[in-house]
Amino acid sequence: MRTADVKVDDKTLAAWEIISVISSVLIVAWTIVPLAGESRLVGAVPIALAFALMIQSHRARGESLRDLGFRTDNFFRAIRLLILPMVIGALLLLFAGRIAQALGFGASERMRSVWWIILGGFAWGLLQQYALQGFIHRRLYIIYGRGARTTFLVALIFAGLHAPNFALMAATFASGLVWAYVYERAPNLWALGLSHSTMSWIVIATLPDSIITGLRVGYKYFM
Repeated sequence: MRTADVKVDDKTLAAWEIISVISSVLIVAWTIVPLAGESRLVGAVPIALAFALMIQSHRARGESLRDLGFRTDNFFRAIRLLILPMVIGALLLLFAGRIAQALGFGASERMRSVWWIILGGFAWGLLQQYALQGFIHRRLYIIYGRGARTTFLVALIFAGLHAPNFALMAATFASGLVWAYVYERAPNLWALGLSHSTMSWIVIATLPDSIITGLRVGYKYFM
């Protein structure tokens, strides 16, 4: 898709769609969480509205599930592109975890349930990759086209949504660059969801909780 072939109004609409989805996440993380306390139902409302907006947007633009990346034909191509960055990332995290322990940050707190990794972790990773790549990334296509700028912005947005947890922001920016790069070349959300859940587990399994602070973001980071 070339930028010149898209109407200005389409670009403006795409920008507002991105802002709307990001705003919904930030409202939950920074406003509803401290006000609602343990009630998760209140926080689910803006998120549900954001997903309703995304689904309606896909319908209006004629985007199919295959277009978004819910497909299998390019799964192994996406996996091949992901393997090397994931191995490098895992080794760097392992090294960082050892250094952190040597500096007195304590040991990592490993996940207790393999079922959480297989089911919950994958589902959560897939959901995030759908919103990040299948929606935000594709809307950035409309505004800027494909290329380095769009890849960078996807990673920057992903990192920003994990503020103010600096450790997670650094990790999500680096991983966001990889996932956006792979999505442009082999848009497969199943592979990206699997990569997301795997790398999340590796982060928790290698880095001390004193550094990643329980993966908390937004206002909850200070709680």
